[in-house]
Amino acid sequence: MTVASTIVYAESYSLETVAEGLEHPWGLAFLPDGSALVTEREGRLRRIENGQLVRDPVSGLPELVASGQGGLLDIVLHPDFDTNQTLFLSYAHRNSDGMTTRVARATYNGQALDDVEVIFEALPRSSNARHFGSRLVIDNDGYLYVSVGDRGDMDRAQDTADDAGGVHRITINGHPVSDNPFVGNSKGNDTFFTYGNRNIQGMTLHPDTGEIWSHEHGPRGGDEINIIRAGNDYGWPKVTHGIDYSGIPITNKTTMDGVTDPLHYWDPSIAPSGMAFYTGNLFPEWQGDLFVGALRSQKLVRLTIQDEAVIEEEDLLTGLGERIRDVRMGPDGALWLLTDSRQGKIYRMVPTN
Repeated sequence: MTVASTIVYAESYSLETVAEGLEHPWGLAFLPDGSALVTEREGRLRRIENGQLVRDPVSGLPELVASGQGGLLDIVLHPDFDTNQTLFLSYAHRNSDGMTTRVARATYNGQALDDVEVIFEALPRSSNARHFGSRLVIDNDGYLYVSVGDRGDMDRAQDTADDAGGVHRITINGHPVSDNPFVGNSKGNDTFFTYGNRNIQGMTLHPDTGEIWSHEHGPRGGDEINIIRAGNDYGWPKVTHGIDYSGIPITNKTTMDGVTDPLHYWDPSIAPSGMAFYTGNLFPEWQGDLFVGALRSQKLVRLTIQDEAVIEEEDLLTGLGERIRDVRMGPDGALWLLTDSRQGKIYRMVPTN
C-alpha cells in the first residue's frame, strides 16, 4: 500500500497517512476487493484504491443537505455485498417541513450508486441542524440498527412516538423487525429498539456476543458507553452525569429505577465519535479492547473490557492534535482513523517497525 507519510508515536505503534484533503470525513467501509469507501459530511462519497484517494467522487448519491452537524454521515455494506453490491448510507435531508435523518439503500457499480431507495426517515422533522446521530450497524441476524439523536430537543428522547433520541432496528428492506419491543404498542414506534439516547455517534458489533455497543454525547459531561438492548430506556434527559452548556443542572439524578445505567462515562466530556473492537493480529496485546475516537479531546481512547465493565483506560495519540471522527477495524489488522476537519485525513495505526 502506498502511503503519504508515517508518523512514529510510540515504540509500539505508528500512524500511516492513507489519504488527506478530505472535507470532514465521517464514515468508512472496506470493500471485498481491498479498496474502501469514505463519506464526506459535505456530501461526497469517495473511493480509496491501492492506497490512494480517487479524485472523482462516486456519483448518484441521494438528495441530502450539509448543514450544521448534518450532511452525508455513515456507510455500511450489506452482508452479501460481494454478490449484490448493496450498501446503506445515513444522511441529513431537508424539505419544507424541516430537517431529519434518513437512510438510503443503493447498489454500487464501481463508479456510481444505482437503484437508490430511502428505507428509513426519522419523524417528525425540525428546523435545527443538530444531533442527527447517525451510526449504522448490521447485526449477525442481518438487521440494520440506526441511531438518531434527540435533534437538540432533549424531551424528544423520552417520547417513544417520536423517532428522535434512540436506536431503530429495521430489516434491510426498511421494515420494522417483527419482535421489536414496541411492535403492536400504540405508545411506541414499531422501529424503535431503544430510547432515551441523546446523540449516538459510535456503534459497533461485539465480536463475541454479537450485541451492539454504543457511545453517546453527553452535554457538559456525561458521555456514555452502553450496550444496546431491546426496549431499554437509557435515561436522557431524566438522568445524566452532565450539566447544560449554560452551566445550569439538567437534573440532580444520575440513576433511577427503570433506566439503564451506562457501563462507563466521561466527565468532563471527551466528545466521542466512532468506535471499534480490536480483533486483528497486528497488536495481539489489544485483542478484545474497545477503541473510541474523541473530537473535543483530540485523542484515541483504548478501553480494556472484562465482564461488561471497563477495567482500564488509556489515552493514545494525544499529541496528534486532530479531532478523531471515526474508528474502524480494518481487514488488514490495522486500526483506521478518520480526522474531522476541512482537510481531514485517513490514518492506519500499525506497529512500529
